Amino acid sequence: MPRLIPSLRTVLFRLHWALGLTAGLVLALMGLTGALMSYEEAVTAFANRDRLTVTAGDRSALAPSALVARIEAQAGLTVNILTLADDPAASVHVRFARDPATRERPPAVYADPYDGAVLGPVRLEGAFTTVRDLHRWLLLPGGSKGWGRTITGACVLALLVFLGTGLYLRWPQIHRWRIWLKPSLSRPGRPRWWSLHAVVGTWLMPVYLVMALTGLTWSYPSFKDAAMGLLVGDRETAKPMRAPGRRAAPEAPADASGPASVDRAWAAFRAGEGREAGTTLLTLPSPDAKAIRIRWLPKGVDDLSARNEARYDAATGLLLATERAADLPLGRRLMDNILEVHRGRFFGDLFALLFCLAALALPGFAATGLTLYVLRRRAAARRRPEAMRATLREANP
Repeated sequence: MPRLIPSLRTVLFRLHWALGLTAGLVLALMGLTGALMSYEEAVTAFANRDRLTVTAGDRSALAPSALVARIEAQAGLTVNILTLADDPAASVHVRFARDPATRERPPAVYADPYDGAVLGPVRLEGAFTTVRDLHRWLLLPGGSKGWGRTITGACVLALLVFLGTGLYLRWPQIHRWRIWLKPSLSRPGRPRWWSLHAVVGTWLMPVYLVMALTGLTWSYPSFKDAAMGLLVGDRETAKPMRAPGRRAAPEAPADASGPASVDRAWAAFRAGEGREAGTTLLTLPSPDAKAIRIRWLPKGVDDLSARNEARYDAATGLLLATERAADLPLGRRLMDNILEVHRGRFFGDLFALLFCLAALALPGFAATGLTLYVLRRRAAARRRPEAMRATLREANP
């Protein structure tokens, strides 16, 4: 006689495959788009290799204010961020401010740091923007404030359910390490697909756990606040440190703010912190900003989690504060570089490749799970006539 109340194992099994037939398909798409974005910088650099270099010769680089003025005159847009390199043959990456009406950011361009000539837009930027929007909110109307973000957030929660239910369903066999960790590809039919699905999922479980927990910080602000409180603690610890021994800044004249202050801050940076900088991001201040923000990576370092920061007074150009990544606690570094943690780059190049492969494996889990579901339904359909015939034989001996 069949049980009226299914066991916990049966309930979790049904929940696992039900989510697999729904959320699993969205996760497959998110995995594919996430893998495409894993090496966005490298792919973009290759596509724009002819615009990454300029001829330096005996020319002198323009001051930031002059460079910005020439770029804005050509583009008709407001410059927001300049990315400069210590290599004299490197071009400048230029990002523009968002349009006040549409809140959309115009395409970035490359420019010559010596004469301000715009070399052309960043190729593939639009393509990666579409991939990113597809990854985050499925290109649905409303963007980050629409239903797309709600759906992807729910699917990330479903990924956590997959990990929990999958672990529980495998738990009775944990003592048999060969079945637990080694796939049995020689077995025919459903056992082969189940072994591949379960074993690969076991190996990649820690990676998916990191992906899911970091992904939730974009979907649910309350989760991000909780993670910030757990890893960072008091929000005061997230503020930049004051410059050691800094004296109070003298009162600036009325016309001290503006392009001249940016040039003064840049000159102070180049004479101080900037002497060991390789790649530098100079954020142009808004008219009411009180500080000029300069982030930089040491020479020979391309790990974004190692990025340092210096802030300069927007009126006087004097140093306000410095912050080095090496001096920050681990929790603060994790939260400041949550995207790098999400795609594995925070842990090094080998883990970045592992996270990329894990993202590519998500469509495989959807495919093997669907295969198992179809094979199970076919097997059940074949057993049903046999069960009916057995029942008839018992009723008519």
